[in-house]
Amino acid sequence: MSDQPLSARLTAPNDEDLTLAGFDPAETLLSKSDAESELADEIRPRLFDLHELMMANEDHAILLVLQGLDCSGKNGTIKHVVSAMNPAMVSVASFTEPEGEEQDEHFLERIRRSVPEPGRLTVFDRSHYEDLFVPAVEEGMSADEFDERVGEINDFEQELTDDGITIVKCLLHISYDEQRERFLRRLRRTDKRWKFSDSDIDTRNKWDEWQVVYGKAVGRTSTEHAPWYVVPADHKWHRNWVVGSLLVEHFERFGESYPEPYTDAELEALRARLEPPN
Repeated sequence: MSDQPLSARLTAPNDEDLTLAGFDPAETLLSKSDAESELADEIRPRLFDLHELMMANEDHAILLVLQGLDCSGKNGTIKHVVSAMNPAMVSVASFTEPEGEEQDEHFLERIRRSVPEPGRLTVFDRSHYEDLFVPAVEEGMSADEFDERVGEINDFEQELTDDGITIVKCLLHISYDEQRERFLRRLRRTDKRWKFSDSDIDTRNKWDEWQVVYGKAVGRTSTEHAPWYVVPADHKWHRNWVVGSLLVEHFERFGESYPEPYTDAELEALRARLEPPN
């Protein structure tokens, strides 16, 4: 493998003309056996330890954005990667169509209520980008409206990073053929069928439109403060290894050690208080 950090290899360029055609959803950077063993033996334990450090220091937070078309593996990533961390300080939020009072709010208000507090990791399983992608594909959003919303998202993410929140945006990039195979597997299994909806096929029938909007939006919101990582997602084992590796890389940038709340004298006094009575 290259000595270049994984994040650098997968970062989408800031390019308003970006297309996803240049990214191979079936690409793999190592073998399946190596990826699975590394995830189990190195990445997951390391994630737990690094998350504990962040919890102890409360100087940083991480927002993991998982975005992708149906069956790209958002839930699978949470199950196989995010589950490695302490659930007490992990939360998951999913943003689908606004309901009730949300319909009268600015689209980012409900997002603001779910951003992580210091020491926490939050996963957006579908995110504020739904309010960009869906109107652009399904509702005839104008070019000016698209531009305005892109600017608002970039400003919002800059605010988050200024507040000490690291944003890890992963586009789970799946191919047309692989999505079909996953849909068919889902329909064959009684324990998975409940996840399927007729609307999934309606979305699939607009595959080309979605690819264009994804490329356009990703290219314009892949910024220095919040870059997009295009994750090849045709192979589940590779997707999990990539997202886990990206999280480790970002955690390690914090360079934290455990805080020391007591002086040596205070520690000695505390130990003395724990001695059994004579």
